[in-house]
Amino acid sequence: MKNLKYNIIILLSLGLWVTSCSDTLDENPDNRTTIDSAEKVAELLVGAYPDAAYVPFLEPMSDNAGDKGPSADIGIDFATTLNARMFFWEDFNNIDSDTPTYYWNRAYKAIAQANQALASIEELGGGSELNHLKGEALICRAYAHFMLVNIFSKAYNPATAASDVGIPYVDLPETVLLGDYERGTVENVYNKIRADIETGLPLIDDNYNVPAFHFTKKAAHAFAARFYLNTAEWQKVVDHSTLALGSDPVSVLRQQTANYRPASYSQQVALYTSATFEPANLLLVSAESVYNSYHFSARYQLNNDKRDEIFPTTNDIGLPWGYTVFGSGDLFYNVPKFQEYFKVTNQAANIGTPFVTYVLLSTDEALLNRAEAYAMLGQLDNAASDINLSYAVKTRFYDPALDALTAADIQTIFAVSDNTLYTPFYQIPAPSLAFVNAVLTIKRTIFYNDGLRWFDNKRHNMVIEHQDIFGNTYTLPKGDNRRLLQIPEAAQAFGIPQNPR
Repeated sequence: MKNLKYNIIILLSLGLWVTSCSDTLDENPDNRTTIDSAEKVAELLVGAYPDAAYVPFLEPMSDNAGDKGPSADIGIDFATTLNARMFFWEDFNNIDSDTPTYYWNRAYKAIAQANQALASIEELGGGSELNHLKGEALICRAYAHFMLVNIFSKAYNPATAASDVGIPYVDLPETVLLGDYERGTVENVYNKIRADIETGLPLIDDNYNVPAFHFTKKAAHAFAARFYLNTAEWQKVVDHSTLALGSDPVSVLRQQTANYRPASYSQQVALYTSATFEPANLLLVSAESVYNSYHFSARYQLNNDKRDEIFPTTNDIGLPWGYTVFGSGDLFYNVPKFQEYFKVTNQAANIGTPFVTYVLLSTDEALLNRAEAYAMLGQLDNAASDINLSYAVKTRFYDPALDALTAADIQTIFAVSDNTLYTPFYQIPAPSLAFVNAVLTIKRTIFYNDGLRWFDNKRHNMVIEHQDIFGNTYTLPKGDNRRLLQIPEAAQAFGIPQNPR
């Protein structure tokens, strides 16, 4: 594949300057920051996480979204357009926060920070005392590329990955204005992600002031489990998920019934993204975002039909979920997950920037990834155990002596009559299919409005149908190229070819 001119610096609005380092860092006369200590490398890595939201544009693309009708009014012009364009799987090139282009830009900025940290570590001699920083930088670089390739390229398929077009894997600091970049293939991108994970994860340390905003060992293992879930390396999913969960999984899961159900709306919001009081949160990010202002009133969101699908009065085991759907009528239905922090930049004019905290990795996801892997390995009793553990903390009135599902129960309750429902690149064994269906069904409820449903839709190549209020059906078929979000126009202008339509 030919090399492609791609100006990362301009695309990221000159984002390679070290935004994360404090104002106290020494500066050269030409204003370039000198990274000459482990402390400064650590500050650099604060910016190595994509501080952008993917939920606002992925959630309406998934099968979680319904049409509330024209009475739904967001009141934010670009957000209204974004919500509608994504619902109909149309390209959207706005550069504001919460958009695909904004996520692309901030992800590559995070990658640039990670690469500069790695270069600075080498310049400092690369001693063992810097290993924990090297590990964090490598995992950050792997994570940002993983998210980009899963949003802007086809789902991983080893039969086609060598020809499927990926995204630029940037592994060196920018030193020139116009660099030559190869977009590469999905196989190439995945190989490099794997190498960064396998090199970086053993080096991770947990010496952080606020661990939930960094790749701790458990967060790194949860990310590794997600990566191997996409490559169908089931034993690795089990191994890494188990390390993310620890020896007492129930104690680190989100206690939806016990802690959230009795709480008020504001209390639930505060707890959901807590960096200190919620052990389920393995990795958080504070992103510039206005999603908190409109997620409950967006037209293409949780309407009556989707509420009944995702949060039925009784779930598949005949008990009520521990979730409270707030809002009077479907114009405002929502489950409390988002809290906005307004950073004032001009007190006199009361001008500032809204930030929203998002959950990127959690123990709940690690548990259900492990359950799916167990099912694919044929370890059905282990899969049932993890499924029961999830139900136990997410379902009201759950009594393990009465309500725990056996493997036979799951085979019956979650039986799949349509063998074309899930068609990933691998074959799902017939005895495992009901368990995979159970996991994906539970995940749909637990991670509603977290953006994860789209990745399951894409990974399992599900047909997605959207209906408008007039009963018209819009279908996203299996393998449709609209599953690849379009490469931003700014990137195309510098030589990155657009995705096919």
